[in-house]
Amino acid sequence: MVDLRKQRAPEQTGRREGPASLPIWAAAVLVFASAGAVLVLEIMAVRLVAPYIGISLQVNSAIIGTALTAIAIGAWAGGRIADRVNPRRLIGVLLLVSGVFTLLELPLVRWIGQIINGTSAVPVLILAALSVVVPATLLSTISPLVVKLQLHDLRRTGREVGRLSALGTVGGIIATFVTGFVLVASLPSTTVMVGLGIVLILLGVIADFVLRRKTGIAAAMTVLAVGAAFLTVAGPGPCDKETTYNCARITAFPEDPSVRVLKVSNSEIGYTDMDEPTRLHMGYVQAIAAATDLLNPGGRLDGLHIGGGAMTLATYLEQTRPEGTQTVYEIDPGLVELAREKLAFRESDRLRVHVKDGRLGLQEQRSGGYDVVIEDAFGAFAPPWHLTTTEIVQEARRTLRPGGIYAVNLIDFPPARFARAEVATLRAVFPHVVLVSYDAIVNGSEGGNMVLLASDRPIPVDRLQQNVSRLDQTKLLKVADEKRTARFAGDERPLTDDHAPVDQLITVPFRYW
Repeated sequence: MVDLRKQRAPEQTGRREGPASLPIWAAAVLVFASAGAVLVLEIMAVRLVAPYIGISLQVNSAIIGTALTAIAIGAWAGGRIADRVNPRRLIGVLLLVSGVFTLLELPLVRWIGQIINGTSAVPVLILAALSVVVPATLLSTISPLVVKLQLHDLRRTGREVGRLSALGTVGGIIATFVTGFVLVASLPSTTVMVGLGIVLILLGVIADFVLRRKTGIAAAMTVLAVGAAFLTVAGPGPCDKETTYNCARITAFPEDPSVRVLKVSNSEIGYTDMDEPTRLHMGYVQAIAAATDLLNPGGRLDGLHIGGGAMTLATYLEQTRPEGTQTVYEIDPGLVELAREKLAFRESDRLRVHVKDGRLGLQEQRSGGYDVVIEDAFGAFAPPWHLTTTEIVQEARRTLRPGGIYAVNLIDFPPARFARAEVATLRAVFPHVVLVSYDAIVNGSEGGNMVLLASDRPIPVDRLQQNVSRLDQTKLLKVADEKRTARFAGDERPLTDDHAPVDQLITVPFRYW
């Protein structure tokens, strides 16, 4: 008679048959590296698409949504495949293929970006998908494959899955901080993408050899990787200088070889006349300069600039108001370097540039220290929202002397809800606000740049119009008086730190003046 008490069914042991598991350290490296690489791709995707569709909430949302979709598809597919195929046969190959596609991302985005250059939803989604979806999907299949290899003892399933999931999350966290704080700040996108692709390929070669003891696929993928790396490095780049925040490029103005145009992403933000720096070319710059001429004409004028760009206005005021001082806060050190290297910008005892967020710099200023505060920090397709609210306008008023002017440059297109909200914001703080632009823009039939001028004293509209006409080469810029400016604002509500939906209010511009 058989004693059943001494027998143990296989399922009671908690053990199962299958491919040999990996050493704990090897499983940790694979999960950590693959999850971290996905986060690097997600962050770099924003850098890759910015030269063609700008940086906005919509672009960031599309990148994040696409990356999460890729992670979900990869995790689902990896789990399904792990139940059907020996994971040892696939892990190295997936790393190799993801490395090749990582190398191909940059030339592909640059090629497609030049073709579909625009800001509608379709180009945003296409470029987002091109920049992240394929390698992120492939990399996201690796964790389920590794988990499958490690689950030989069903009594330890929860512990093993939890440990590997935590390692993947840690990999993503570290990759996020390293990319955002180190790689983007110190290396061009080309270097980061090529480096990531090479790391993935090397890891894939090692994994494929260790797990399968075969080198054929690894050799073929390495050859493809060399070709992909060549395309990445040799392909045309959209930037003269890739800064911490922008893809910047300087071109010559076709109608005047002495004029240099500074482009950030795909927006023209500054014109500099190399032969005559005080000669102003952009309409909004002329409008702001005309406003400064209302303040102690020819005499001392102290200005604070939030946003420097090509340093056109700061240089203009330094040279035309030699007794005054100009303080510039520019958050992007790369733009400052580019202005020095390519636009002949020079600091002096009366013109100082601080690499710092403009709002923080404004908050540090003493009360009543400036005649004019100029906010010219408009991004490619949206301004930094924290520079649009009632709170920063209050800080600007605090730092102005009696009769001083707060000047804001912004861009919007019909129905121009952001521009109208910004007018309402200035009117909530200053008793006197006027607008300078073209009639078609103020009437709402067209869009483009608008200059808002605010003061605690009435702004002499007639004198301002005379100054604008003197500087405006087109003779088309018009000053809207306080009543017309108020009508332009309509019933839009002021923006506040608690509620400033700038990305939802703004209408994406397609051209500038």
